[in-house]
Amino acid sequence: MPRIALIQPPACDPTAPYLAVPMLTGFLRANGVDVLPIDANVEAFDDLLAEAPLAELRDRIEERLRRLDARASLDHVEQLELAALVRARGDAHAVPHGISRAKAALRDEATFFDPDAYASAVRTVDAALQVVSAAHHPLHLDFTAYRTPLGLSSAREIARASERDQNPFHDWLEQTLVPRLREARPSIVGISVCFPGQLQPAYAFAHAIKRALPEVHLTWGGPGVTQMLLRLEGDRLAHALGPFDSACLFEGEHTLLELVRAIDSEGESAGVLPARRPIDSEGESAGVLPARRPTDDGRSLRELGNVVVRDKLMGARWTSRHGMEDLRALPAPDFDGLPLDRYFAPKLVLPYDPTRGCYWGKCTFCHYGLAEVGTATYRERDVAVAVGHLRDLSARYGTRHFYLSQDSVAPKTLVKLAGAIADAGLSIRWATDLKPEKYLTAERAEVLRAGGAVACALGVESGSPRVLRLIDKGAPIEVVGDVVGRLSGAGIAAEAMCFTDFPTETHADACATLDFLADHREDIAVYIVGEFGLTHGSLVAQSPERFDIRETWELAGDELGLGVFFEPARPWKSDDERADIDDRLATLSSDWALRSYPWAGAVSTAHTILYYDRFGPSAFRDLAARGFTAHIHGARTFEGELSFDPAAASRAEEREGAIWGELVNDQRQIGRESYDTLAARAPRLRRSSKPIRLAFTAGEAPVRVRSRTPGRRPSHAPNATRLGQR
Repeated sequence: MPRIALIQPPACDPTAPYLAVPMLTGFLRANGVDVLPIDANVEAFDDLLAEAPLAELRDRIEERLRRLDARASLDHVEQLELAALVRARGDAHAVPHGISRAKAALRDEATFFDPDAYASAVRTVDAALQVVSAAHHPLHLDFTAYRTPLGLSSAREIARASERDQNPFHDWLEQTLVPRLREARPSIVGISVCFPGQLQPAYAFAHAIKRALPEVHLTWGGPGVTQMLLRLEGDRLAHALGPFDSACLFEGEHTLLELVRAIDSEGESAGVLPARRPIDSEGESAGVLPARRPTDDGRSLRELGNVVVRDKLMGARWTSRHGMEDLRALPAPDFDGLPLDRYFAPKLVLPYDPTRGCYWGKCTFCHYGLAEVGTATYRERDVAVAVGHLRDLSARYGTRHFYLSQDSVAPKTLVKLAGAIADAGLSIRWATDLKPEKYLTAERAEVLRAGGAVACALGVESGSPRVLRLIDKGAPIEVVGDVVGRLSGAGIAAEAMCFTDFPTETHADACATLDFLADHREDIAVYIVGEFGLTHGSLVAQSPERFDIRETWELAGDELGLGVFFEPARPWKSDDERADIDDRLATLSSDWALRSYPWAGAVSTAHTILYYDRFGPSAFRDLAARGFTAHIHGARTFEGELSFDPAAASRAEEREGAIWGELVNDQRQIGRESYDTLAARAPRLRRSSKPIRLAFTAGEAPVRVRSRTPGRRPSHAPNATRLGQR
């Protein structure tokens, strides 16, 4: 039997498993395939965010500061580096000593639910991520993003960002993952990419694996890969494959199984899976496919639908076929083999998919999941089967907490599922995303609560009726408000997902969204207000003229075509109006204890679900009213001298914005040569006439020490000024 290793790479949420690898694992194991699942995201972050690696990064920051400080002057790029290093220096001297305490607090139930202990743990982990980013400048790394200015623009930049000095996961790859794969001897290694923040790490993983195990067939798939590759062809598609031998587009269960069976024609040991039993109607309904012995490896791979492979004439190619699974025929996710004790949470929250796709599927801003345009077609599991899966998963893994991971479930189906859960006496707690509909009456909200619902994240999008019509949301804002009140009245946390800057949105439209949140503040548990971003597969991108957009464009030199930009036909808001919206949002947010993803206080996170279950739907409003104290574990104050003014260096960040504005809007191209040409025009920073003495404390801006007062800590000196103040 062949063995396939399935890897979930960074960077994403380390507080709970993701669904993709467990779903593929369950399906492949049901078809007799030996699977080694690896959650490299939580494992690599857990090993990186530890005392010894963070101490090495502290020393690396100090060495880079010494190197810069020895220069006669600093160019634009060096000024950016200096600003990042100085900003992270206080954190770098604290987090090696405090990170173990922080992670322990997140995994211990008593400290997790203590507001001060939790807040301090989160602040310490966030500070550690800033240290990792600064030590690998110009990287920005957190649990949602992995970005460098020129990253993913070309194969050369991808390879460059995969090198040891620029890749924070390099040592984990070389010392942990590669030896594990070498020992397991899989025939195939598959890397699952759900989010854009995983793309560069996936490439880095692939480069390392291919160097160490060149005989292994390396493939990848998932929404992040599908949405990138399906728009490319020929040589651009081949370049995008990079170190991978193939890619699986759209939903992966049957495609990956066929790839496993076709990988070699030499028999079982070389990767062909023989049929284990005759196929009958029952087997077909369970998703079991007959084995197919290919006549030629290259030809058979080219014949596989939705599998991208290289081609001598075309560069790379794939044959399109129906890309959606029959969800009713798929088994439950299988989490066996994942490190369930290493997630950053005191209780296990498991994902489960009673449905796939979006039952509405009309929102014009949306390109989500495994579809060329918009969202995938909506499908459901049988309600009785879903209840059975949830019961079995709860018993098997000792948890009662679930996140129903789906694009958008039909409210009628969710009510049926909740009723069936209650009738079965299944004591579980769950949250999900939901489109607000008039169907969700007060009585049906009570059914949801009785069936275990603790939270529903609602796609509010905008508070402006005009904008909602452009979005084609289908529910008037009055209905949305009613649903928020009904869920809250039933004891279910109603989370609001909104965004501003949809094409043609005016200042008044944006204010209507903020007014909606303010008017329903007693019923809204938490919310998010993001900013509109254009994506290739959205209906806005397909028909920009409908939305007052003059033109859209990609950047020359962007080999992967990941970015799409647009110019409005006319300004929709002034700069002053945008600033006013930001100020209003900041004022509004003070009524909730909101945090960034994936922490408690963010929408649709494992930690937030656990807080609702413990404290109720008002948890984050109550926490904001009560207050809490957060500090970085291991923080101390120390002094140091620099030959360059960090305040002057930080002004390079404003020039950086202007450089990218010219590249994107004027030159409409990307590339190291173009960037370096513009960066070279920026003024150099000269050494100060005398050393600048600074006091550093974790979590605070560095303080410039004007004079020394014996017996007094420098950070308390009365004539100390924070950098950037005048």
